[in-house]
Amino acid sequence: MTDFTVGIMTLGAMGGLILFGLYVPVALILCSFVGVWIMMDSVVLASRMLGLAANDAISSYFFGVVPLFVLMGFVVSQSGMGRDAFDVANAMFRRIRGGLGVGTIGANTIFAAITGISIASAAVFTRLAVPEMRRHGYTPRFSVGVVAGSSVLGMLIPPSLLLILYGLLTEQSVGALFLAGIGPGLLLAVFFGIGTVLMATFLPGFVGETLSEGGGDFSSRDLVAKGGPITLLILLVLGGIYGGIFTPVEAGAMGTIGALVIGFAKGTLTLRSLWQVLVETGLVTASVCFLIIAAQMYSRMLAFSGLPGTFGGMVVAADLTPIAFILLYVLVVILFGMILDSSSIMLILVPLMLPIVQTMRIDLIWFGIITVIAVEIGLLTPPFGISVYVIKSTLDDPDISLSDIFLGAAPFALMMLICLGAVIAVPEIATGLLGR
Repeated sequence: MTDFTVGIMTLGAMGGLILFGLYVPVALILCSFVGVWIMMDSVVLASRMLGLAANDAISSYFFGVVPLFVLMGFVVSQSGMGRDAFDVANAMFRRIRGGLGVGTIGANTIFAAITGISIASAAVFTRLAVPEMRRHGYTPRFSVGVVAGSSVLGMLIPPSLLLILYGLLTEQSVGALFLAGIGPGLLLAVFFGIGTVLMATFLPGFVGETLSEGGGDFSSRDLVAKGGPITLLILLVLGGIYGGIFTPVEAGAMGTIGALVIGFAKGTLTLRSLWQVLVETGLVTASVCFLIIAAQMYSRMLAFSGLPGTFGGMVVAADLTPIAFILLYVLVVILFGMILDSSSIMLILVPLMLPIVQTMRIDLIWFGIITVIAVEIGLLTPPFGISVYVIKSTLDDPDISLSDIFLGAAPFALMMLICLGAVIAVPEIATGLLGR
């Protein structure tokens, strides 16, 4: 049996185990170990090789960016800055048709710039925005759809946990990835906002027949008090990275300190809630750590099998252009998104495709942004759609079904496809700020 055959068999076995419900990292580790064992004909060598892979995966200094940004995101969520962002955004857009929906998108955009976790955005704005929108005449389907759609901005607008994971998998600069995510993230937010206004104008049956816009009567002083701390935190983190003052790891630490100071100063963060935040951060960090270890083992197994090189040769023989390859890759990612979560898709596909991308001389930063947008579309597509399930569990409303949330999110998934097409057609949307 050749190494290539072993690689193909382990990929098939891994797919079967995942479909039967085995946790993805466990399936990756198990299949990687068995595959290397067969190829090297030694369980001892296989154990040592995978042990070194696990050590290499989390020994990097830049792995520290994961727990720091996760901690900052949870502190921000706990300290009530999501509500502040919601109030500020609604006050800005209250006078336009569908303004409460646009305000929800704006609030998610602001919140994304200080968290980076889509699931956190979905949970926060389900509690804040959905009851408010329904009270002002928006349909239940659109109310949950706009929250589901705009929540994906948390994984594109920096800081982004998915961009961090991609950077660790491909050994690309996290700071460069953050910078590249700004243009596509803002473009997607603009698409969402314009799409919401158009739907409110031309599809009132979907959005709401009689809308009364909220937003509250806030004075300029109130808006400054609510928006000022958020603005300062964004400037501290992103300005520090792009100004060359902090590395991404240091920016995560400074952002966490800033979020803690703001939370305690506002009185919304207590020692009891801080303990809960620390526990949740530990759980998420351990989960991400496990994912990265599994991905590193999987990459080593693929390298031993020669699978990526063979696939690369097949792509070259097929004479695919880079754009044709990218379109085929995007299709595969979106199909994977129907059955797997975002991190798992990246763990499986990125190590497999990386050698091919390098052979074709495709910009890895641009490729990373394309990957994240395509992966995020999967958060809104059935049957998996993790953001949809988060909204359903957070809402706890029997009158709104999963199908309602999927249908409400469908227009936003379509807008994401349009944005993805724009980034593919015009790479400078992602790479322009990098001077490429």
